[in-house]
Amino acid sequence: MSDPLDDPDDDWWNSPINRRESVWLGLVGAWSLGIFTWMAGFTQFGDQNPIGTTYDVDPDRYQERVGEYKEAAEETEDGLIPPNDDVYIGAMRFNWDGLPAVLEVGREYDIHLGAYDVQHGFSVRPEENLNKQINLQVFPGSEWVIPMTFDEAGTYHVICNEFCGQGHRTMHGRFTVVEE
Repeated sequence: MSDPLDDPDDDWWNSPINRRESVWLGLVGAWSLGIFTWMAGFTQFGDQNPIGTTYDVDPDRYQERVGEYKEAAEETEDGLIPPNDDVYIGAMRFNWDGLPAVLEVGREYDIHLGAYDVQHGFSVRPEENLNKQINLQVFPGSEWVIPMTFDEAGTYHVICNEFCGQGHRTMHGRFTVVEE
């Protein structure tokens, strides 16, 4: 048996390919092209990528805007009821400023996300279904405005899914979505 690291004996590069190898290479090439096309189409037409606008903002100024929002919102036992369609959420170690919030089913809200200190993850999922989930990144110096509509009433948990320090595991918030 020869060493696999030794050069092959003849001019293997110019040898004809076995028919089975050509069929296999054709199938692999077609499959790869199909998967690539499917992924590109799903990204473009599958409504999977969150849309929204980002703005450069000073973290201290963003924190002031969240404070103004909290003052204008109605405070209830279940959380803040936004005064309009804008919901301001600030991420900071180890808390979500502006949460909990009470939102209405079917109403589109502009969720404003920003961080005061370090990078955080913004993960929203319904309480009873782990399969429906959205994950976003929140950066200091950036405000991301994302339109969101909740189709079902219930409790939606918000967690930080980007390690932000020793208290990371305690960083929880919630949306309570109610019928109109």
